[in-house]
Amino acid sequence: MTTSSVETQGTFPVVLRFVVYSLVGIVFFFLPITINGKSTIPLDHLITWIQTAAAPVVPYIILLMLVCGTVLPFATGGWKASKVRGVFAFLNILGLVVGCSLLFDFAPAWLNDPDMGPFLLEKLVIPVGLIVPVGAIFLALLVGYGLMEFLGVFCQPIMRPIWRTPGRSAVDAVASFVGSYSLGLLITDRMYRGGRYTGREAAIIATGFSTVSASFMVIVAKALDLMDHWSLYFWLSLVVTFAVTVISVRIPPLSRVPDTTYLGMEHDKEQVVTGNRARVAWNEALGASRRAPSLAKNIGANVWDGLKMAMAILPSILSVGLLGLVVARFTPVFDWLGYLFVPFAWIVGLEDPLLAGKASATGIAEMFLPATLVAGHESIELRMVIAIVCVSAIIFFSALVPCVLATQIPLNIPQMVAIWFVRVVLTILIATPIVRLLL
Repeated sequence: MTTSSVETQGTFPVVLRFVVYSLVGIVFFFLPITINGKSTIPLDHLITWIQTAAAPVVPYIILLMLVCGTVLPFATGGWKASKVRGVFAFLNILGLVVGCSLLFDFAPAWLNDPDMGPFLLEKLVIPVGLIVPVGAIFLALLVGYGLMEFLGVFCQPIMRPIWRTPGRSAVDAVASFVGSYSLGLLITDRMYRGGRYTGREAAIIATGFSTVSASFMVIVAKALDLMDHWSLYFWLSLVVTFAVTVISVRIPPLSRVPDTTYLGMEHDKEQVVTGNRARVAWNEALGASRRAPSLAKNIGANVWDGLKMAMAILPSILSVGLLGLVVARFTPVFDWLGYLFVPFAWIVGLEDPLLAGKASATGIAEMFLPATLVAGHESIELRMVIAIVCVSAIIFFSALVPCVLATQIPLNIPQMVAIWFVRVVLTILIATPIVRLLL
C-alpha cells in the first residue's frame, strides 16, 4: 500500500480534523454520561431532548417521512426493479395507512392494543425517524475524517485468515456497525462490481458485517430497558456478530458461493502493508482527512442519506413489522418456527427457551420484532441475548433482503434464509454463556 508524499505530510488542520472530529463521533456514540439521573450515550440524550422539546410537531414529521417513503419508489420507478421490491413498495402503502390511523387516532381496537400499533409507533417509528437523520450528523464525524482508514490498516492482518475477506473489508464492517447496513452494502456492491471483491467475499461481507447500525442498537436497547448496560450490549453485539461470521463463512451456503469476480473481470487485489503499520495507518487517516469535504457539506450529505434511509424504513416497520406482530400474536407460525431454536436455547440454559425460540424466529420478518416479544421480561439475561440476536442475525425481510437483491451481490432469497438460520443458532450458542458470565 502506498500513500502519496503530499498525503503523508499532514498539516496541523488536517491532523486536527482527524483527531477532533473522530473523538467527537466516538464520544457521542460510545461514552455514556449522566444527565438528570439518566446514564446513556450523548446521542440518546439529544434524541430524548428533541422528542420532548418538539413533541407537538414530531407526529407531523413522522407522517411526512411515511408519505415520502411510500411515494418515492413509485415516483422514481424503483418498485419495478424486481418483484421483491415491487411487493415491498405496495407494503409501504399499508404502512402509511397504519401510520395515519395511529397518528390521527382512528385505528381499530386490536391495532390500538399497547403491544401492537402504539408499540411500533412510539418505541420504533418515532425514535427511528429521529435518531437516524440526527445520528447521521455524528456518523459524518465518525466515518468521514480518517478513523475508518486508520482502523482498516490495523485490521488488514486479521481479516483474511479469520473472515476470509480482504483487509479493506474492515472499512465495510465499521461502516455498517457505526453507520448503516445500506452504506455498507453500497460500498460492498461497488467494490464487487469494480473487481476488488470476489462474489464470495462480497456475500460474506453483506451477510456477515452489514448489520444494523449503532443508531438502531440504541432503539433496541431502549425497548428492552438495557441502556444502563449500553456499553456491554454494544461490544458484546460486535464481538458475537463477528464471531458468528468466523464460523458461517466456513460452512454452506457461504462456502459454496463462487469465488469469482463480477462478470469475470480482472481481480484487483489489495496491496499488503509492509513496514511500520502505525505510520501507514496514520498516513492513511491523514490522507482521508485531507480529501474529506468540508464539515457542512459532509454533514449535509449524511443527513440527507439518513433522511432517505429513515423514509425507506419507517413504512416497512409499520407494514412488515405489523404483519410480523399479527402473525406472532394471532397464529402459531412463529411458535412452529421457534421450535427450531428451542433446543439450542435449552442446551445453553437460556431462561424461557420457548419464548427465546419464538422471539428469535420473528427476526426474519423484521429485526425489531424479537425485542417486542421479550420486552418487559424479568430476565435481563434473556433480554440481552435476544437484543444481540436482533443485531447478529443480520438478515431480515423488511429492509436488508430487498437491499441485497437490489445489488449485484450473488445471493438469492433461499441462501439468505439459510444464512439467517445459521446465524441465529450460532448467536444463541455463543452469546448466552458470555452474557451469563459478564452480567
